[in-house]
Amino acid sequence: MCRAIANFSVTFSIISVITGLTTLYSSGLTYGGPVTMVYGWPIVGLLTMVVGLSMAEICSAYPTSGGLYFWSARLCGNKWGPFASWLTGWVFSNFAFSFSIISVLTGITTLYNTGLSFGGPVSLHYGWFIAGGFTMIVGLAMAEICSAYPTSGGLYYWSAMLAGPRWAPFASWLTGWFNIVGQWAVTTSIDFSLAQLIQVIILLSTGGKNGGGYEASKYAVIGMHGGILLLHAILNSLPISLLSFFGQLAAAWNLLGVVVLTILIPCVATERSSAKFVFTYFNTNNGDGINSKPYIFVLGLLMSQYTLTGYDASAHMTEETKGADKNGPKGIISAIGISVIFGWFYILGITFAVTDIPYLLSEENDAGGYAIAEIFYQAFKNRYGSGTGGIVCLGVVAIAIFFCGMSSVTSNSRMAYAFSRDGAMPLSSLWHKVNKQEVPINAVWLGAFISFCMALTYLGSTVAFQAMVSIATIGLYVAYALPIFFRVTLASKSFTPGPFNLGRYGVLVGWIAVLWVVTISILFSLPVAYPITNETLNYTPVAVGGLLILTVSSWILSARHWFKGPITNVDS
Repeated sequence: MCRAIANFSVTFSIISVITGLTTLYSSGLTYGGPVTMVYGWPIVGLLTMVVGLSMAEICSAYPTSGGLYFWSARLCGNKWGPFASWLTGWVFSNFAFSFSIISVLTGITTLYNTGLSFGGPVSLHYGWFIAGGFTMIVGLAMAEICSAYPTSGGLYYWSAMLAGPRWAPFASWLTGWFNIVGQWAVTTSIDFSLAQLIQVIILLSTGGKNGGGYEASKYAVIGMHGGILLLHAILNSLPISLLSFFGQLAAAWNLLGVVVLTILIPCVATERSSAKFVFTYFNTNNGDGINSKPYIFVLGLLMSQYTLTGYDASAHMTEETKGADKNGPKGIISAIGISVIFGWFYILGITFAVTDIPYLLSEENDAGGYAIAEIFYQAFKNRYGSGTGGIVCLGVVAIAIFFCGMSSVTSNSRMAYAFSRDGAMPLSSLWHKVNKQEVPINAVWLGAFISFCMALTYLGSTVAFQAMVSIATIGLYVAYALPIFFRVTLASKSFTPGPFNLGRYGVLVGWIAVLWVVTISILFSLPVAYPITNETLNYTPVAVGGLLILTVSSWILSARHWFKGPITNVDS
């Protein structure tokens, strides 16, 4: 009985009547009102019950956690079983997981202002596909290496294997530190963006900026950021089984959230932009003294490239994946491809609701200049006289960002655990310890603490904090590029590919990937406002250059004498 109740509870919480009805109640009111809602609910419910009964019958015959894709394999017979299992498993299982790793809702919502300011719709749409195309090239190069070395050590292990015995320790050291610092910066930027969004939700809920709403100080925002990190550290201290459940919930939330908002916002908006505006308008009015269109377009790419990060998590999971030399690479590629497609739909849906870019970016609007928040709020306010529905939609995004931050802490703690296991971090013996639930508890709290310290730069300069976003992008992509660089140079002739490989195009794809990372590293280090002052200086080259100097100097002065690379993995 208890097991039946537990099974029911999981399914019932995922359906979440409160979530679905609250989010789309406005749609019901708009299209038919009470009649549609009162009579449409039992009609849809009855037909859904028919679907559920069919699934229940199959579930009784094949009660396995493999679920849908296992059922498809059994029911389609020997001839069609593999294809049916592949289609069902990837589309309805790995799809959701891969999508939640990158989290389109998090990246696009957080940096939509940047896209609007630097180029507007043209940068948002075409920049997205340019960044997405080159990201796929980077992903393909990583996938080929992942297939050859399917280990949770991931990037720094690949560098060690590809750089050869002479350079392996240094290559591993450099890659590992850029990877872990990049991941800490990602956690910082995700959780801080959530704190800012919560501040905007509070502002709108209390009347908006023009209605006397409460505007939190920067110290209050930092306090919220610390509280979010505390919650994420606590959640990541729970047993892995519970954390896995939250991960599945996060995947479902991200998937449904982007679909619902993409459809809902343009439908609710009383005024919509023309297709010509959405696909051809180029905004040069950024207020930052930059007039060159190519320069503006380049700066607008940051939103897209920042969003399309984090897919190396598929590589870190390979030791827990069956057929890792095949499924690990597929996870990387599917994460990028699916996110590019659904991310573009999200951008498209939101941009059709954009009618006045200067107003959306103005700090004098109700949301204080938070463009997407103002779009959501005004869409509902103009149609229904109240922006409550828009605030609810922002809540959907906030929960998606919360889950993304939680997963980010999980990822950086596992990276810190693996790196310290090989003795690469100060006090390594402390960070690679696990508790009774097999959670690297010390690494979890280390990541949360460092991420909080990184956010403190916001108290000194908002531009200095903005460098954290760029470091999150550049730091991770440098870590992505290093093993690829070693594969096309030092290991160009000795590399033994795995089941997934690019054949004769492997070296070409690898070089394009490396050159793209070099390009974005330069582009995102350029000034973002003129004239250049202490407040407008782009601190990214200072921060990234400082990390490079610290990493290399620590190697020369100390680590080269004792760090021998991922010894544990090599020996095993």
